[in-house]
Amino acid sequence: QVQLVESGGGLVQSGGSLRLSCVASGLISSIHSMAWFRQSPGQQRESVATFINGGDTYVTGYLEGRFTISGDFAKNTVYLHMTNLKPEDTAVYYCNAFLSLPQRHGTREFWGQGTQVTVSS
Repeated sequence: QVQLVESGGGLVQSGGSLRLSCVASGLISSIHSMAWFRQSPGQQRESVATFINGGDTYVTGYLEGRFTISGDFAKNTVYLHMTNLKPEDTAVYYCNAFLSLPQRHGTREFWGQGTQVTVSS
């Protein structure tokens, strides 16, 4: 079964940095895109950054300059580099991917279980 597993979350002080990782495993033919979302208590899930097969990247405007996304699709992996973290960055960060599956199962969307990032003031 295909799954996405995030890691790298934790507690960090304001101004600190973290790197999140997401690894996709299972029977995958190809990766179309991998991305990061986040959700804080009482808020809707929001897009953080997207990495598209071929090299295009997108970062939500108000995070640009502090957050960067990179990927190594040969390893089925995407990273989120977060710097100058602020308390308002506190959230559960989720990995997302659009994957092509074998056996004519087509392209499907998957989500990871999330990893907690807490930024203290």
